[in-house]
Amino acid sequence: MDRRSFIRAGAIGTAATALAAPAIAQGNITWRMVTTWPKNFPGLGVGAQRLADRITAASGGRLTVQVYSAGELVPPLQSLDAVIDGTAEMSHGAAYYWQNKSTALSFFTGVPYGMTTAELTAWVRFMGGQEIWDEIYDQFGVQGFLSGNTGNQAGGWFREELTGLSDLEGTRFRTPGLGGRVWEKLGATVTNMAGGEIFQALQSGNLDAAEFVGPYNDLALGFHQVAKHYYLSSFVEPGLATEVVVDKAKYQELPDDLQALVRDVAQAEYDMVSADFVANDPRALKTLVEEHDVQVHQFPDDIMEAGADAAKELIEELRASDDPLVKKTTESYLSALALVRSRTEQIDLPFQRARENFFDI
Repeated sequence: MDRRSFIRAGAIGTAATALAAPAIAQGNITWRMVTTWPKNFPGLGVGAQRLADRITAASGGRLTVQVYSAGELVPPLQSLDAVIDGTAEMSHGAAYYWQNKSTALSFFTGVPYGMTTAELTAWVRFMGGQEIWDEIYDQFGVQGFLSGNTGNQAGGWFREELTGLSDLEGTRFRTPGLGGRVWEKLGATVTNMAGGEIFQALQSGNLDAAEFVGPYNDLALGFHQVAKHYYLSSFVEPGLATEVVVDKAKYQELPDDLQALVRDVAQAEYDMVSADFVANDPRALKTLVEEHDVQVHQFPDDIMEAGADAAKELIEELRASDDPLVKKTTESYLSALALVRSRTEQIDLPFQRARENFFDI
């Protein structure tokens, strides 16, 4: 699958598609799901389609979900608004795309120097995260569920190799969420745009650098054609989750079994997408290096250290927010992080170091 197929999939759909409406016949319901991803996009777009197909199949067609890829029904970064205003019943994207509605939403995608995939899952499912998320989205009449996780993302593509922190000053960098705010504190000029728009911005010179997800997605989008310096790993996106959002009133009107089906399929897809990235990121990185001469780097230590300082400064700002939900979310997240990181650092990391050092097979 080449980059052009994804860009074509992001084009605006026909008027007939835009006028499609939910159908109810013989007790069956059809919901429209808009996404922020190009059609058949590895991991994320495929995950959105698979989620829809599983709901449709498991319900025996009682709840049929029709998927509209980025731009087919609404522009990609208007997917949540489409659910809020009733244009669609579901959206598939990332909560930090909507931080203009509430900064607290960024915590349900990823936080600089924050939780890994497993840690975020624990917070949302078992440590009060879902309940706070529900409280935030109640303001907009929607319900959110985790729907996928990319794991630790790549740090980004740069036209020039970075020698230190001073190289970031004025760099025009595509990166969203709280991570974008950290990069701003490091001197970069940050913008956000949908995945299908990044290549052209890099190619035209409107961007000096960009990050999106990681090797699996980045190879498909062709970033290696316009930038050769690839930085691993990201310190601002350590375990990035995606979401599926539903119109809460319409969700609650569903029979109990269909409500459970939507919730449980989203949970199953969260795990499926995560496994997809673990399996395919290494394959894609191998291709990028061996077939496209991409140069892989780690960020210089002074950038990593300055990033940590900026992340702490940002989180303290959120902790002191006048917005009660932002403050509540930050406190809950930090409390959970303090606990779950002890397991990661005392059990997982020593094993990983030992395997790296001693188990060569």
